Amino acid sequence: MAKVKGIGLLCILTILLSGCWSKRELNELAIVVALGIDKVEDHFEITVQIVDPSEISVRQVSTQRAPVITYHAQGETIFEAIRKMTTVAARKPYFSHLQVVVLGEDLAKEGIDESLDLIARDHEFRNDFDVIMSYEATAKEVLNILTPIEKIPANKMVNSLRTSEKAWGSTIAVNIDELVDMLHKEERGAILTAIEIHGDRKLGMDQTNVQRVKTSAWLQYAGLAVFKDNQFVGLLSEEDSKSISFLNDTIKSTVERIACPEKGTLSMEITQSHTKIKGTFERGTPKIDVQINIIQNVDEVGCTINLMESATMDYINQKTAQSIQKRIEKTLETIQQYYQVDILGFCDALHRADAKQWKKIKADWPTMFPELQVNVDVKVKTQSIGTLQNSLLDMPKEEE
Repeated sequence: MAKVKGIGLLCILTILLSGCWSKRELNELAIVVALGIDKVEDHFEITVQIVDPSEISVRQVSTQRAPVITYHAQGETIFEAIRKMTTVAARKPYFSHLQVVVLGEDLAKEGIDESLDLIARDHEFRNDFDVIMSYEATAKEVLNILTPIEKIPANKMVNSLRTSEKAWGSTIAVNIDELVDMLHKEERGAILTAIEIHGDRKLGMDQTNVQRVKTSAWLQYAGLAVFKDNQFVGLLSEEDSKSISFLNDTIKSTVERIACPEKGTLSMEITQSHTKIKGTFERGTPKIDVQINIIQNVDEVGCTINLMESATMDYINQKTAQSIQKRIEKTLETIQQYYQVDILGFCDALHRADAKQWKKIKADWPTMFPELQVNVDVKVKTQSIGTLQNSLLDMPKEEE
């Protein structure tokens, strides 16, 4: 009897199960991979980059159409503009596969906090997409550029951003949660990687842009954009951007070039970098100590030098450390004296060091930051000189 009741209960529960009530068929969706937000007068202009599945399918013969299509709409709010886009798009935009958000420069100059509210709040947006800023171009123009190799331009932007971060160090991938966290701290500023357009922008929108050996227009990352009080205030150079990556402990690998003892240069590959930032208070005055430990390999030798001597290794280590330290100190001077905004989170290091002392100076931090004492110490160790013991310039030539 108990067995019969159990079977009956299972049958009733099966009827009550709703199944996939919120399912959406693929042929009903317009999959958005990139979103651009611009400010046009007092309106937001939204651009979405949508994938054309038939053009990226490996099983279907290409029709020579572009692999993506962009739609644009304006509204007094971002949500309004997105919904208004349904009047021109064949399907409703679907944002769960969004990879990158591009904020236009004009919008960034006015302030980006309002534009981030929807994409940080709406459940349809995931939090794993990157946020970048267009420099000397609108987000709309950036998303209209077709790219070679990577059929989907959004993929190109994301892959280039992350590859450059790992191999060069002048870019930093920032997702929406990280950006919101930076902007919500009054004591500090924010940074975003900036992207710019090179070449003919009109030809960059044409399918022929990806059919040539040399493309007419291309996208390239330009450095790090600095934000103060939610507003874009300036762009750091490539060298300064690399310094920020060292200070943020995000350097995975990069290249350093140093002068040889007499003439020529040496190229070094940084393979490891670890940064420790320590805040202290001396009689109530804040101070920051930065310790950077680097491991490198000799990658390219353009001079006559004996790499087997310990004195040579000492010279290489010392010169690399001096080069990096000098550049970082110059970048710190730019940030403190010119931008006067804590984009490195030194305020967090001081709070961790002594919460009571930090509370006393917190209100005065904007005026104290430019005069903050920051001590930088860089130590370098060379691990490998490669498969050649010395430069090819040192090798004796065979007699004929």
